[in-house]
Amino acid sequence: MTKYLRSKTENKNFDVIIIGAGIVGSMIARFLSRYKLDILLIEKEADVCMGTTAANTAIIHAGYDPLPGTLKAEMNILGNRMWNTVAGELNIPFERRGDYVVAIGKKELPHLDELFQRGVKNGVPGMMLISGDEVRKREPDINPDVSGALWAETGGITDPFAANFAACENAVMNGVTLLLETAFEAFVIDGKRIVGIKTNKGTFGTRWIVNAAGLYSDDVMHKAGIRPEFKITPRKGEYYVFDSADISVNNVLFPVPTVISKGIMVTTTVHGNTIIGPNAESIQDKEDTSVTEEGLTEVWRGAVKLVPKLNLRYAISLFAGLRAEGNARCKNQNVNYSHDYVIEIPAEIQGLVNLGGIESPGLASSPAIAQRIVGLLKDAGEKLEEKSDWNPIRPARPRFRDLSKEEQKILIHNDPEYGRIVCRCENVTEGEIVAEIHSPIPARTYDAIKRRTWLGTGRCQGAFDTPRVVGILSRELGLPPEQISKKGPGSEFLVGKTKKV
Repeated sequence: MTKYLRSKTENKNFDVIIIGAGIVGSMIARFLSRYKLDILLIEKEADVCMGTTAANTAIIHAGYDPLPGTLKAEMNILGNRMWNTVAGELNIPFERRGDYVVAIGKKELPHLDELFQRGVKNGVPGMMLISGDEVRKREPDINPDVSGALWAETGGITDPFAANFAACENAVMNGVTLLLETAFEAFVIDGKRIVGIKTNKGTFGTRWIVNAAGLYSDDVMHKAGIRPEFKITPRKGEYYVFDSADISVNNVLFPVPTVISKGIMVTTTVHGNTIIGPNAESIQDKEDTSVTEEGLTEVWRGAVKLVPKLNLRYAISLFAGLRAEGNARCKNQNVNYSHDYVIEIPAEIQGLVNLGGIESPGLASSPAIAQRIVGLLKDAGEKLEEKSDWNPIRPARPRFRDLSKEEQKILIHNDPEYGRIVCRCENVTEGEIVAEIHSPIPARTYDAIKRRTWLGTGRCQGAFDTPRVVGILSRELGLPPEQISKKGPGSEFLVGKTKKV
């Protein structure tokens, strides 16, 4: 029995409270759920995976990009190695397809050797420099001016939504308490020790706080009185998504990177869509996920430099995400890494595990970061006793479109709701929607269903399924249709009934 959304949590004491249920916070919760700890995971949004994790290119980076000697490089390499096991235990899509950094023209070619040498220093296995002719054989639609590429066989792709939900769900199944719409407000401090937190849902006592607040991690650490010089600057990245039926790129294609970004890439996904992006624009507003004409133009120009065959008429969606770019001097280094991770137990205050600046490759690094947090707690004297009944396996629920005809027939026989297609573009059934509404972390909004099932992501972008999903949510949750929302309070679809016909 899970402890999701326990009603009597206010003023309760926990061993560990984790702030933020993105991929990093959820992965930390899952790794810590292995031990005899009473853990609370709080998230200010109406669902998990609504921040940085919800808007990225879904790449498990090989590790040749971070600067050697940085914590980011270490976490990327260790995390990459863990993904086969993590994806298998959580039953989520993961394909180790490898990736390419593509040089266009002779001027870009020398940069590939620089990346190769960086990868060697970081310990990236399976790298190879290949010729332009070989790249053209492997990716027929590549720019014919390609002069060569760096190939890394350990690069992979996954579904970041599925990864986030599955990690969090496994944590909840192993006893973690999850509270949504619960925003951190302040610490309760006794002397030099944090003993609790104040939230909009009440005050909770604790022995340890883990700051996994992503874009807001600087605000959290500043309220603890540490790292006043550290600042998160949101870096906006904009994307196009293409209809899988009309455009299909076979590989993960990076351009030669710039000093601030890995560049605008063209990549396939585990769902078969092609995605292009992101650009990189530093902004001030941590909630601004709007797309702009200038940004999308930049993305388009960068993408067609790699794959000239791309055609905007097949674009079916636009979106933007914000990466948590951190700026802080690494105390153990003689150089200022403006893009390195902060993962520490600071000496200035007791009871805080502090994370900050977990930008790309945060998804790839997340299991290694979680493992590091376990090690930090052990080093701090926390006696972590393993549970005898801890279960690392998160069972997958049926995905109708992935089943054989015979399997579909059996599923429908056992539950007729799986025989009713709600989303025609992605073949998502009513049975799948109902299963997610009643899952260990219930999907209670349209976007929550969308992120879990891929419903509404095809060519019609939800035009066909939205009314039916609203009806199903209303029925299953026992709520009036007017209370069903897209992504939480303030985004309701309906305001009232029209006159009866």
